Amino acid sequence: MNAKGTARRILLLSDTHSHMDADILRHAEEADEIWHAGDIGGIAVLDALSAVKPLRAVHGNIDDASMRREAPADVVFEVDGLRVWITHIGGVAGRLPSPIKKKLAEYRPNVFVCGHSHILRAGHDPSGVLCLNPGAAGHHGFHHMRTMLRFQIVDGKLVNLEVIELGKRGKLEDLAS
Repeated sequence: MNAKGTARRILLLSDTHSHMDADILRHAEEADEIWHAGDIGGIAVLDALSAVKPLRAVHGNIDDASMRREAPADVVFEVDGLRVWITHIGGVAGRLPSPIKKKLAEYRPNVFVCGHSHILRAGHDPSGVLCLNPGAAGHHGFHHMRTMLRFQIVDGKLVNLEVIELGKRGKLEDLAS
């Protein structure tokens, strides 16, 4: 737990699809914690991120059995007074599917994090939960811009939410290969 009034810096990413590069790792170095919302793609990505900072990760629909042993489908935790639920397939604030709404009622997070769509989104659900999707940090998919989110947690509040643009999706050499 951070001392009262101190900021915990979080890097949130998703949908790396086995891609890891120096830019992602540079941003990871600046964080206190890294959260990955699934479709990791390979153990090398988990190893690269967890070698830099503490990592919380869930598996996604493209992750194989070995990844599913390393990363659960859901993580629910509290950090500095902020309750968080991370899963891979979630939906969009205001249009969340019924099973997600049921779990929101059960877990009662302040922040709900998902990935899967490769579309960066941040907004409040009518229930008041902040829903975050960092978009996709990898190259695989239909997205045009590779993105992540960065924010701070101070006294149970998520503050200073920023979008990190990693550049256009394209084919580059992966460090994780």
